[in-house]
Amino acid sequence: MFFKQRAADNATLSYLFGCASLAQAFAVDVVAGDEDWFIQQADNAGAVITQVIDTHVHADHYSGGPELARRVGASYGLHESNRGRVSFDFAALRDGQRLMAGNVVVDVLHTPGHTPDSVCLLVRDLRRGDEPWFVLTGDTLFVGAVGRPDLAGREREMAAQLHDTLHSKLLTLPAELEIYPGHQAGSACGVGLSGKPASTLGFEKRFNPMLSMSRAAFVETLTADIAPPPEDMARMVEANLRGGVPALAHA
Repeated sequence: MFFKQRAADNATLSYLFGCASLAQAFAVDVVAGDEDWFIQQADNAGAVITQVIDTHVHADHYSGGPELARRVGASYGLHESNRGRVSFDFAALRDGQRLMAGNVVVDVLHTPGHTPDSVCLLVRDLRRGDEPWFVLTGDTLFVGAVGRPDLAGREREMAAQLHDTLHSKLLTLPAELEIYPGHQAGSACGVGLSGKPASTLGFEKRFNPMLSMSRAAFVETLTADIAPPPEDMARMVEANLRGGVPALAHA
């Protein structure tokens, strides 16, 4: 397997990974303007990007996923709950679905809470074994923090849902599993994010304060002091729902 993590100026973390021997790759949470980087890195690895995925409809940046998918002829995936909401064709991802790029296997986990459509991606490399190696957690779980619950306008409901998601979908996975989040320190998508761009589930279980709280305490803490929404959030969401971004996002 080859694996690349890209940090954007807005603290977004994007990913390119795949199977070099069978020349296929996934691109995840691509930021608009980074399409050339992904194409070049895939070319350097001798692979073709076959699947582009956004872990949710982003509210803090313009997505480059649809444009990258168009340019390389890949499928573009979002969770199936976006049917009727997104105004362009996409590959509808469902909980438990398995995707493959050569020897690299991705299992889709529907993990609502940050947004209703959030997914995490559980990744394994069959050349190393059948056990999962790492999970891309999007904006569900960060290093040292969790995603904000208010972007859908139902913060207490979504905070409770996020607690349930974390404890039923992620914290049941092996402690040694590496986690790679969708943002690091400096992002508006959470509070208290670490500047370290990766961790393990075991470390987060021990030292992420949000993961040891009761459901009631989790909801109270997460909704007590919510930061202002991302700048230009409404415009970004609208652009991402239609699959095109303003020219300035590529400048």
